[in-house]
Amino acid sequence: MGARYPVGQRLRILDVGMGRGTQALRLARAGHTVTGLESDPEMLGAVREALATEPAGIRERFRTIEGDGRETGVHFLPGSFDVVLCHGVLMYVDEPDAVLAGLARMLAPGGLLSLLVRNADALAMRPGLAGDWPGTLAAFDSDTDAGGPGPRVRADRLETLTATLAGIAAPLHEWYGVRVFTESVPPDRGLPAADELERLLAAEDRAGRTEPYRRVAALLHLCGVRG
Repeated sequence: MGARYPVGQRLRILDVGMGRGTQALRLARAGHTVTGLESDPEMLGAVREALATEPAGIRERFRTIEGDGRETGVHFLPGSFDVVLCHGVLMYVDEPDAVLAGLARMLAPGGLLSLLVRNADALAMRPGLAGDWPGTLAAFDSDTDAGGPGPRVRADRLETLTATLAGIAAPLHEWYGVRVFTESVPPDRGLPAADELERLLAAEDRAGRTEPYRRVAALLHLCGVRG
């Protein structure tokens, strides 16, 4: 967002599927007005508990609502937000086009729609690097990811999402790869030492912006701008 909006500009942000609110709280602390939409009561409770410990100014500009991305039209008027975040949510939605159209309607003209999705064009990478050849061959023609520690999730293709964003008047502005080199790291492995972590993040950041590396990232970060 920093590259699109002037430093110091206070934005109206909607975080759809905010989870435990880590990202939403960070944005509220930075001075933005944040609305968090979350369907899981347990996660919503955790956010509200965390919010209760924040200074009054942050609590005043942070609103939480129980609901999901299919219900934005119920809770908000069109054009209510400068930024809509939908990170790690579409992978659990069977039919994302209607959800995306609803999110785009929430944006003011020039507003930013930020998506983080599973990359269907890279599903063969993880089993391939692990030497799981049956899994690798099956992944080439799949649009679901069953290789991680969690449940099977749906994946999206850059080409398809680019067309969808154009069709809902929020055409793709930029996109990045996320987790190019670290997708196969075991989830129970702790963080490396500070110097190594800095180099790791620098390598991931560069790969996520550079062809051809970003195309085989586990996740895609897409930014569409409302016309």
